[in-house]
Amino acid sequence: MSAIRSRNIAKLQTQYAIQQESAELSSARKRKLLYRRLAAYVVLAGVISFFMISTYISQLSALEEKEAEKKQLQKQLSGLEKQQQILEEEIVKLNDDEYIAKLARKEYFLSEENEIIFNLPKEEEEKSSQ
Repeated sequence: MSAIRSRNIAKLQTQYAIQQESAELSSARKRKLLYRRLAAYVVLAGVISFFMISTYISQLSALEEKEAEKKQLQKQLSGLEKQQQILEEEIVKLNDDEYIAKLARKEYFLSEENEIIFNLPKEEEEKSSQ
């Protein structure tokens, strides 16, 4: 047994053997086509999944940006609402004659009759000059 001898075996050429051989070839071809179809479906599913996931991620990031912008705009809105409330209070005050007179005396140094206005230095100016 030092060498393996190859044997020439003759095939039977009967109708049954030919049918079996063609059936084996046919089933091998069908199996090969099945694997190809499955591979094509897997590749197609992978490509579709990739596009769906990338779309989802991009929409998610866009949504996060919009939510951050919404929070920033809501902060700005609350600041503007406070400012509007202050301005509405100022409008009500400006309809009062006593408030207007007080404001004129304070801002424009206007005085009533027999009233003398003295300008006193503020505390900060006194501290910085010493």
